[in-house]
Amino acid sequence: MGGKVTWEKGSRSLLTAGSQTKTVEVVDVRTAEVRLKPSHILVTGGAGFIGSNFVRWGLQHDYEVRVTNLDLLTYAGNLNSLTDIALRFGETGDGRYRFVKGDIRDSDLVRTLIKGEKSNETSVNVVVHFAAESHVDRSIMTPAAFVDTNVKGTQVLLECCREELESYPRDFLFVHVSTDEVYGDLSSTGQASTEESPLRPNNPYSASKAAADHMVRAYVRTFGIPAITTRCSNNYGPFQFPEKLIPLAITRALGDCSIPVYGDGRQVRDWIHVSDHCEALWAIVERGRTGSTYNIGGESEVANLEVVERLLALLGKPAALIAHVNDRPGHDRRYAMDISKIRSHLNWAPKRSIEAGLRDTVEWYLGNGCWWEDVLSEAYRNVTAMYLSDGG
Repeated sequence: MGGKVTWEKGSRSLLTAGSQTKTVEVVDVRTAEVRLKPSHILVTGGAGFIGSNFVRWGLQHDYEVRVTNLDLLTYAGNLNSLTDIALRFGETGDGRYRFVKGDIRDSDLVRTLIKGEKSNETSVNVVVHFAAESHVDRSIMTPAAFVDTNVKGTQVLLECCREELESYPRDFLFVHVSTDEVYGDLSSTGQASTEESPLRPNNPYSASKAAADHMVRAYVRTFGIPAITTRCSNNYGPFQFPEKLIPLAITRALGDCSIPVYGDGRQVRDWIHVSDHCEALWAIVERGRTGSTYNIGGESEVANLEVVERLLALLGKPAALIAHVNDRPGHDRRYAMDISKIRSHLNWAPKRSIEAGLRDTVEWYLGNGCWWEDVLSEAYRNVTAMYLSDGG
């Protein structure tokens, strides 16, 4: 049995449009356990940080799965993150991987990719949706772009899935990758967020992701789309764009440049290595429950300032490089994730401690200068614009 949704039929309702009246069934969706073998996965945003790591993880752990990577290659999308994957699994390799440059808001393109060539059994049966505008500071500067991509883009994907499943019913799963930021701020002693916690986003980025979460829920409830939402804490690891805190601190420290830290730096985040996140997502694809939400966290609550201090110690650089800058508007003080549900339902837990994860990440950036130096000049301009323009 795959990721099919079972229905509980309820009352009937009349919808009137002009002179036409249509009777529709009002239904409730019950969650159903997924027993789905992913054969062809459409990954949106697969050239970004988490998406590229997921593409890599999936192809290396499942020797039969096919992956189509749809990415618009905006500023944070980088095909160099998948150069070796394209060689090994692309046209010159075993043929299980292909990249398509395109927009998730392009419904014609999305329909074509999901449909595939049914005669060759290449139809997509899993969509893992990473594509999003994801940087809080950028959302403060240009909120409309976040609404357009994160909300409208998600709705277009869901609608294309609905249309495809109506014309070609099959076992299918849509995984919407969201964020712990939708839960909003926690006090220093507050209980960690559970999947039942209210959504209280406090910046345009998290608000757009919360809206997308609600859109997924609506498509599950209204149209029966077999979907799961995941909410993950702060990721770090290889191939992360150098405007985020950990790669920013590493790359700037290597150049003996100041490292901007917002306010007092005591904002607490739950840190998870991206490889643990990818493993959790794979477990959800294979064994999650449709209609459900799963928190994914690293169980490593550490303040931003302490993270930077640990990185400087690993690099042998002085703490004097830390530059406190004006705090971000509406900056949440603490996020924390309760991962009891995924631990008990799917027997998943993070494997890497923050100490081991940071050490491995520093080693990766030290050994892959060619990758991050290619994007460093743009990242430096972004950092200067967002953090250091006030001379702080």
